[in-house]
Amino acid sequence: MLVLSFVGIVPGVLLKNGIIDSYEDRAVLQRSIDVSNQCKILSNQIYTYGYLTDSYSEVINAEVEQLAGMLDGRIMVIDNTFKIVKDTYVLEQGKTIVSEEVIKCFKGTNTSKYMKKDNYISLTVPITDTITKETIGVILVSMSTDNIKDSIVILQQKATVLQLGMGIVILTLAFYLARILVKPFARVSNAIEALNEGYINEKISVSDYTETELISDAFNKMMGRMKVLDDSRQEFVSNVSHELKTPLTSMKVLADSLIAQEDVPTELYKEFMVDIAEEIDRENKIINDLLALVKLDKTAADLNITTVNINGLLELILKRLRPIAAKQNIELLFESFRPVTAEIDEVKITLAISNLVENAIKYNTENGWVHVSLNADHKYFYIKVADSGIGIPEESLEHIYERFYRVDKSHSREIGGTGLGLSITRNAILMHRGAIKVYSKESEGTTFTVRVPLNYISQ
Repeated sequence: MLVLSFVGIVPGVLLKNGIIDSYEDRAVLQRSIDVSNQCKILSNQIYTYGYLTDSYSEVINAEVEQLAGMLDGRIMVIDNTFKIVKDTYVLEQGKTIVSEEVIKCFKGTNTSKYMKKDNYISLTVPITDTITKETIGVILVSMSTDNIKDSIVILQQKATVLQLGMGIVILTLAFYLARILVKPFARVSNAIEALNEGYINEKISVSDYTETELISDAFNKMMGRMKVLDDSRQEFVSNVSHELKTPLTSMKVLADSLIAQEDVPTELYKEFMVDIAEEIDRENKIINDLLALVKLDKTAADLNITTVNINGLLELILKRLRPIAAKQNIELLFESFRPVTAEIDEVKITLAISNLVENAIKYNTENGWVHVSLNADHKYFYIKVADSGIGIPEESLEHIYERFYRVDKSHSREIGGTGLGLSITRNAILMHRGAIKVYSKESEGTTFTVRVPLNYISQ
């Protein structure tokens, strides 16, 4: 509102000052022209009566005095010897005057000067010989501009009253417009305030202005993302509860079965205890994976970056996993195109690659193969993990990195999967400013490609 008022009032002030200055200049110019014309008539009469050589002409003296009275000023008639023939103030009459204005006038240049500070106009008009066109004298006029100043004061008073009126109108209009203009922003603000009481399900739409429409769109997008995050959080909590509860439920059922029976055969007792031990291992794996996710969700400042020989790291990972591959008769191959050294967190990258290779083994077909390759350019190193396994359905590809998501839930539980491995892998790679892509076709195998910078890029 203050800005609108300022924008409206300031031009008014500038306009008022401009008009008054223009009026003053115009009034002074017009007054000078009028007086100059009257003096020209007087100069012709002075020449006609030969007043410069005989200053006792009552007609000329009367006209000079009359004009001086009309102008409320002073008139001096000067001959070509710079002698003051007539002075209406009688102060300098008979004396000699030498001034810049008089000299210029004798040379043919009329002068007019407005002394704004002293409130008077000084001008000169030549007395010319009508036959020879020679300047034989000068009329020097000094006149007051008090009447112009009085008019300016009156004009200023009227302009001030008008300006005050305009100021009041502008302030009132600005206040009214401000209330109208702010209303759409108030609706946006109220919608945002609703966040203090929880999420709002309705989208806001304030299309009054382009700005409010953009704010509304941005707010709706933010709310959409927050809703997705909240749903993801709730789903994650639900999945965690379910995954942790399932092994506990199984152990409770097995334990209750043993307690309910008397003289349990040793074979059955051992079988139940093996099942309980497997459920404990499963519970432990879920907890370890959850702890790994918690660590990976922290900032990249938690990375322990060291320079690592990637070739040696991959060989070590594959060495640990070969016994698992051998049990399923899976051929595990490694191909390196060049020596690669990079700045990474060895523990987290090991965890990520181990999950990819282990998944390739677990979800493979009998007598299948897993091919791991390493390559690099001047900026990144690339790890490719390809398998001949069961593949991933196209509709599941966009969900495989979600926590607890399983393509085949029954098969995953059967082989001990928790649904957290790929989420852990993706987080570890993203913490290194890397990227992971997947190419898969059901029943034809899967290929994961990992790209990680050779030099760690800090935030």
